[in-house]
Amino acid sequence: MRNGNAERLAARIETMRADLVALTQDLIRIPTLNPPGENYRDICGYLDRRLTASGFATQLLRAEGTPGDSTRYPRWNIVARREGRVPGQCVHFNSHTDVVETGKGWTVDPFGGVVKDGRVYGRGACDMKGGLAASIIAAEAFIAENPDFAGAIEISGTADEETGGYGGVAWLAEKGYFSPERVQHVIIPEPLNKDRVCLGHRGVWWAEIETKGRIAHGSMPFLGDCAVRHMGAVMRAMEDDLFPKLAAKSTSMPVVPDGARNSTMNINSLHGGQAEPEADYTGFPSACVPDSARMVVDRRYLIEENAEEVRGEIVDLLEGLKAGRKDFDYALKELWQVSPTMTERDAPVVVAVADAIETVLKRPPVYVVSPGTYDQKHIDRIGKLKNCIAYGPGILDLAHQPDEYVGIDDMVESATIMAVALGDLLAGGAASAKVGK
Repeated sequence: MRNGNAERLAARIETMRADLVALTQDLIRIPTLNPPGENYRDICGYLDRRLTASGFATQLLRAEGTPGDSTRYPRWNIVARREGRVPGQCVHFNSHTDVVETGKGWTVDPFGGVVKDGRVYGRGACDMKGGLAASIIAAEAFIAENPDFAGAIEISGTADEETGGYGGVAWLAEKGYFSPERVQHVIIPEPLNKDRVCLGHRGVWWAEIETKGRIAHGSMPFLGDCAVRHMGAVMRAMEDDLFPKLAAKSTSMPVVPDGARNSTMNINSLHGGQAEPEADYTGFPSACVPDSARMVVDRRYLIEENAEEVRGEIVDLLEGLKAGRKDFDYALKELWQVSPTMTERDAPVVVAVADAIETVLKRPPVYVVSPGTYDQKHIDRIGKLKNCIAYGPGILDLAHQPDEYVGIDDMVESATIMAVALGDLLAGGAASAKVGK
C-alpha cells in the first residue's frame, strides 16, 4: 500500500474498531439539539477528556455574543492541538457537534446509539458524529504509528453548523484559528460517502418577504386589504415565472444529487394573519383582515451566478407585482448570504485524500460538490484558507432523516483514509505552493 505506512495504519485502526463504535455511541448519546443549542458544554467536556488523554492540548472556547448564544444556551467549541516532534504543516479535522431535531418516524431511540446490522443509529450518527469519531481514531492511530511526526494535528468540535455556523467555525475563523499561517490543510468529515472528495458547495441566499395590507373586520374585507392575498400573488408569480427560470439554469460544478445541478429555491416558511395560539388555547380566532404576511425563502445558487443576480430576480418579481397589482406593497429583508466555493482538484488536501481513497479502496475517488453549504464557507470566506474539503463516512441522503445511521465498516475505512492522507500531508507528499492560497 502507498506510503509504506498505510498497511500498518489500516491494521491499527482495525484493532480500534470497538473503540470507534463506542466513541460514536457516546457522542450520539449527548443530545446536542440545535436549535436551541443544548448540551454544547457537555460534548466539549467529553471531547476534552478524550483528547487530553491522547496527548492533545485543548481549548474550550465560548463564542459569546454570536447568534443564539445566551446564558441558557452558550455556544461552546473545542479546539485540540497535538504538536509533532519538529515543526511543520498543520492538518485540521473540523466537525460540528450540533444535530437537528429528531422529527417523527423513528424505530429506535434517536439518542440511544443503537448498534445493529453493522450500523450505529441515532440523530447525528452520519451528520456528523460518526465522522468526528473517525477523525479522532485516525489521528490517534497515526500518532501511535508515527510518534516522531513533523508538524501538528488539530481536531475541533464546533457549534451551530446546522444553523449557519456563526457560533462555531465563523467565530473561530474571525479569531484567527483558520488562518493559513496557523493551519494549512482542513478536512471536514461531513457524510459525503467514503469514496467521494467534496470540493465545496453551492451558494445560499436567505431572505424574508413581507407583503403588507390593512386590517379591517373580517365581515367587511372590502374595507381592508388582505396581505395574504398579496402573498398569494407572489407565490403565483414564483410558480409561473421564477421556478421555471431556476430549473433552466445548470452548472459545471459536480453537485450531487443531480437535481441540485440546477438553481433551486425552497419556501422555508409562510406566516399570515394572526399568530398561532398557545397549545392550550381553546377559543376561536378573531375576525380580522390580515395586514401582514411573511415568507422566508432559501435560495441555493450556482458558481455561474452571483448574489446580486439572485437578489435581483426577487426584486424584479416584487417590483413587477407592485407595478401591476392594486395596493401591492412589500418589504424585503436579506437574512444571510454565502457565495459558492470550490477547491481546485490539484490542491494538496484534495490530492492527498484522493490518493488515500485509491490506496485503501482500490478505486479512484469521485469528486463532488455539496448541494447545501457547510462550514467550508467560513474557512474560505473569513479564514482565507482555500485548501479545504469535506470528506467523511456516511450517506448524505440519510442526514436529518428518521433512523439516521452510519455504517461501521464505512467509518473504519474512512478513518484509515484520513490517517493515510494525514501522513501524506504531514510528510509533504502532497505539499505544493498552492497551500493556503
